[in-house]
Amino acid sequence: MPDLLLELFSEEIPARMQAKAAEDLKALVTGGLVEAGLTYEGAKAFATPRRLALTVHGLTARSPDLAEERKGPRVGSPEKALEGFLKGAGLGSIAEARIVSDPKKGDFYVADIKKPGRPAEAIIAELVPSVVRGFPWPKSMRWGAGSLRWVRPLHTILCTFGPETEEPEIVDFEVEGIRSGDTTAGHRFLSPASFRVKRFEDYVTGLDKAKVVLDPARRRDIILHDARDLAFASGLELVEDDGLLAEVAGLVEWPVVLMGSFDEAFLAIPPEVIRATIRANQKCFVLRDPSTGGLANRFLLTANIAARDGGQVIVAGNERVIRARLSDAKFFYEQDLAASLESRLPKLEKITFHEKLGTQAQRVARIAALSREIAPLVGADPDLAERAANLAKADLVTGMVGEFPELQGLMGRYYAAAQGEDPAVAAAIEEHYKPQGPGDRTPTAPVSIAVALADKLDTLTGFWAIDEKPTGSKDPYALRRAALGVIRIVLENGLRVGLISLFLRRAGFTNAMAADLLAFFHDRLKVQLREQGARHDLVDAVLAEQAAGRSAPATDDLVLVVRRVEALGALLATEDGASLLAGYRRAANILKAEEKKDGVSYDALAIDHALLETAGLPEERRLVDVLGDATGRAEAQLAAEDFAGAMRALADLRPAIDAFFAAVLVNAEDPAIRRNRLAMLAGIRAACHLVADFSRISG
Repeated sequence: MPDLLLELFSEEIPARMQAKAAEDLKALVTGGLVEAGLTYEGAKAFATPRRLALTVHGLTARSPDLAEERKGPRVGSPEKALEGFLKGAGLGSIAEARIVSDPKKGDFYVADIKKPGRPAEAIIAELVPSVVRGFPWPKSMRWGAGSLRWVRPLHTILCTFGPETEEPEIVDFEVEGIRSGDTTAGHRFLSPASFRVKRFEDYVTGLDKAKVVLDPARRRDIILHDARDLAFASGLELVEDDGLLAEVAGLVEWPVVLMGSFDEAFLAIPPEVIRATIRANQKCFVLRDPSTGGLANRFLLTANIAARDGGQVIVAGNERVIRARLSDAKFFYEQDLAASLESRLPKLEKITFHEKLGTQAQRVARIAALSREIAPLVGADPDLAERAANLAKADLVTGMVGEFPELQGLMGRYYAAAQGEDPAVAAAIEEHYKPQGPGDRTPTAPVSIAVALADKLDTLTGFWAIDEKPTGSKDPYALRRAALGVIRIVLENGLRVGLISLFLRRAGFTNAMAADLLAFFHDRLKVQLREQGARHDLVDAVLAEQAAGRSAPATDDLVLVVRRVEALGALLATEDGASLLAGYRRAANILKAEEKKDGVSYDALAIDHALLETAGLPEERRLVDVLGDATGRAEAQLAAEDFAGAMRALADLRPAIDAFFAAVLVNAEDPAIRRNRLAMLAGIRAACHLVADFSRISG
């Protein structure tokens, strides 16, 4: 079957756009081919700084013939209706239509429409120009006199199609004066001459000879292995950086890794500053000295050219720029150290956090007060927690954080340590932002925990109070991340805190706001637990039962919610648990039907023990005895927060429930006996609801 090769050759495509552009090209072209009736075996897209390429192999040579039967108006319909039918069906006159009789609706016109298949070349020639013209670049430009918008000026389009056993043909089309062909160009400097391409295999080979590595994954591998080897040869270790590696691989077509150095005096700067400076400004990797664990005064750069002098000029140029950048960083660092963090606090009064939530200074005051209140709950010193919160945002107005915003918190820790603050305060200044994502660590030191919780809770309650909540996929203030941060801090540290009481510490925060924010936390908790493998229905069952007020603790104690979910999952994984769930469902279904029929709830109906002794069956008496014992033990275990024990107590109901349903007719003819038996079923339902709403459990 034929293969398609497409290349769009342009000026440099920004590295951050390349991966998505390649996937977009693949999706748009293959989607259009399939929509046109073609099928294919596989497709793969590639990107380099100057080209997007796509290969589609096993593509059918022609779309199939199609036959369609289109029903039209009734015989005798007005002329306008007939004209519309003829136009839509592509018929010249009504005589070309068939008349079909329907016994109920009468006679109708029917058009038999035949659509012959089309050659793949014709489909491609129509599809590719439309893809190019409507390509979804996040940013694009228009140049010259044409109307085409592309990320950078588009130079050539290569498009060939044909089977492996034959000479492929150029799919002929034109886009804004650029006619498709079968030639491409190699590396801008190392092999700028154009060369002819037949199919994908010789395209890759030709590019390789022309000093272009087409596959981004291969470019990344080359850079990574060469960097490791160069570092090892110098007795150093590469500080690996996946994000930087991906970016650098998008900047070069022929990667050549080179090593440079800088003055050792710059190592007095915090290592994170050195790394940020070299990474942000020169896209270079830093190296570690394994003998000391600290950074070495070396760096690795990735050139896009194999220079005749071995890269000496390139290295020297990068060294000059890095020397200047590190000099600036050293200046900022020393200037920042000259003033205490506390002396910088007045500047926060001039920075607006949010027009409805006040300045950063006002926010710091709220966080400091809340940190002091949270501190005893998490085992932290209130004075240290308040001090850390007061200084936590001060580094936002330092020169270093102004230059590198990603170092906020970290620089505050360095400055706090340098000015003699308590180590717990310095650590909390850095860690109060954490965790910032699923891969980030959570604070574990008590002072850090108190400030981190206060910071996130102030953000959440603040935006809830002004009704700026996340909607759909929009979350401009990262409130979902803040809530997940609180959840992770609470769960990973096993903190027993009631969220509602913390919410209500904010002035003007109502009970309704608190309930709504807690529901938001529950949604985030479900996401967190699902990612950890917990069943969403068990989370719903526990939350629903606790929210109903029939069992304690409240749902704002996240640690106990999770422990209940875990205990419920462990119970249902056993045979007794599965049978208990089946018995509950049978009891609940009977109660639902009878309560609807009788118009009453049997939850409040007490079991008549006297009637049970005179007219009850042994299986009934046994169920009531076991039900009373199991319920009492479960309630005691729940009070002691032994959820696994409570689940085991309920599991003991299983044999008695099975025997009851096997021997007893619930809807007895005697109304008193029937009511008594329905009360027993209500007892089963109530016992299970002590731990979770079993009606929400699936499976």
